Amino acid sequence: MKILITDVATLSHNGDVSLDIFEKFGSVVKYDNISRTELLKEVHDTDVLLCNKTVIDSEVFSRASKLRFIGTFATGYNNIDIPTSKSYGVTVSNAPEYSTNAVAQQVMAYILMHYTKAYEYNRFVKENGWKNSALFSPLVFATDEVCGKTLGIIGFGSIGRAVKKAAEGLGINVQVFTRTVRDNDEARFVSLDELLKTSDIVTMHCPLNEQSADMMNKETFSKMKRGAFFINTARGGVVDEEALKEALESGILSGAAVDVLKQEPMSKDCVLADAPNLIITPHSAWAPYTTRKRLIKLVAENLSAFLNSKPQNVVNN
Repeated sequence: MKILITDVATLSHNGDVSLDIFEKFGSVVKYDNISRTELLKEVHDTDVLLCNKTVIDSEVFSRASKLRFIGTFATGYNNIDIPTSKSYGVTVSNAPEYSTNAVAQQVMAYILMHYTKAYEYNRFVKENGWKNSALFSPLVFATDEVCGKTLGIIGFGSIGRAVKKAAEGLGINVQVFTRTVRDNDEARFVSLDELLKTSDIVTMHCPLNEQSADMMNKETFSKMKRGAFFINTARGGVVDEEALKEALESGILSGAAVDVLKQEPMSKDCVLADAPNLIITPHSAWAPYTTRKRLIKLVAENLSAFLNSKPQNVVNN
């Protein structure tokens, strides 16, 4: 059995995690970041395809006559043409909940960075600002406590729940907007309009689909509490990036933090590149060492389950 792994470089940092676990299943062909030409050449005799963000579209399926299984090194699978995968009888399994703790800690890091200005103060000291100050405590940047603030969570899967738990540990009040409200949830559920109008912080944790595409746009940003802080670690497509930049420039938002963009890697003309008061990280919230080890183990378990005729985490039933 031929197993093709298309984007190893997105999973291993200088070889810190091993993908040798897949060798027991068959003959493994690895690419650091496969090109389109290489992909179309390799898939013709591939039985199992394992990928992170490689685009698997109808052309790929048409070339892959032996393909039986696709395992994604991700929770999201919008890079795969799901309807076409079903028509070709290819099982697709994702990796749910592997990055819950990692993304939740990134969200909390953004919040603390914004309100404590720890990064700015560190830079001030490193640039000799404190050495040249007449004060024992130079109040250079405006900071604030997070305790007592209100956090609005849009989407309430495993990551949203983890963010809620972490935020409440800091004394932050939490409210949630989700399309599927569960009666047994210990959360305060509100409408989207109420969440936007009353939250000091808004964080996105919904999947990207037809309903959520450009969910945060000029109209929704205009409804937000003036001076609020906005976070997106979901998918770049849930945010109108031009509208986000305008909200930052106009002062509707006091700041924002994003780990995802509509085009990744970041395009040379990305409108957010020079947006004020914006923290941008390169889709790295999911990628701590421990998290990536857990991810690789889970994808191997998905493949093993499929080969034993007990597929799990299937997204194209």
